[in-house]
Amino acid sequence: MKAVAERTSALPEVIRAEYPFSGQLLELSSGAQMHYLDEGSGPVVVLLHGNPTWSFYYRNLVQSLMAAGFRCVVPDHIGCGLSDKPQNYAYTLEQRITDVEQLLKALEINRYSLVLHDWGGAIGCGLAGRSPERLEKLVLLNTGAFRSKRIPWRIAAVKTPLLGEAAIRGLNAFAGPAAWMSVTRSLAPAVKAGFLWPYRSWADRVAVWNFVKDIPLRPGHPSYRALTAVEAGLEGLANKPVFIVWGGRDFCFNKHFLARWQAIFPTAETRLLKDCGHYVLEDGGDQAIEPVVEFFGRDREKVS
Repeated sequence: MKAVAERTSALPEVIRAEYPFSGQLLELSSGAQMHYLDEGSGPVVVLLHGNPTWSFYYRNLVQSLMAAGFRCVVPDHIGCGLSDKPQNYAYTLEQRITDVEQLLKALEINRYSLVLHDWGGAIGCGLAGRSPERLEKLVLLNTGAFRSKRIPWRIAAVKTPLLGEAAIRGLNAFAGPAAWMSVTRSLAPAVKAGFLWPYRSWADRVAVWNFVKDIPLRPGHPSYRALTAVEAGLEGLANKPVFIVWGGRDFCFNKHFLARWQAIFPTAETRLLKDCGHYVLEDGGDQAIEPVVEFFGRDREKVS
């Protein structure tokens, strides 16, 4: 297994300029090594990415939170980013929650806030739902953590067995298009390269396919019960401060999902960025990042 220095040093220089972090590794009970960032000091903010991104997605928010006096813990889910990419792994929602739980236990983190995007929503809310008393604040970025039959045709088309795997892993028909479909403003070449670099081959795209495969749309799906439990656990988070930052032009997590969150957390603050897409931190820039930092800065003495 590659040491963390080998993994980060393998990044092209243009990507390392965008992602100036050293990173750490943790061997999980599964035997897979999880790469994660542990940057800054102060109250802990755990940031969880989705598919097909990695900790790179949070690079600018991490630097802003660090400057404001927060400690940022940002894992790459197994199969993603600079983490191991085992070809035979339980790439399920339940396993993802357990993986992050193990990371926080290893780091002896007992109190934390969350920033969640895409699949990070189900994973992070699942984590928090198991021990609500440990969660301080919650930020939601174009995500979901509840059952829904709504799925864009573009994702449904590549969810089918065999053909879907061939398209996603062989033709890069998910991570590749996401680099332009998830934004309303073209990514700079170095940023686009950063998003795509970990997913350069069939083997590298194992988790990209398995995330799509793991979308539970019906009761018979292997992860449907896990998602039902995540949804039930949201009730235990109802008294937490919640801030929603939402890209209004997201083709996947559209305003239907935003409305669901607002119904679940009726006291949540919402910042709707109407012209931003799914990668709301990329399109929104400071308009998305500064309100998040300000939200965490309020009543800071209560965050430990």
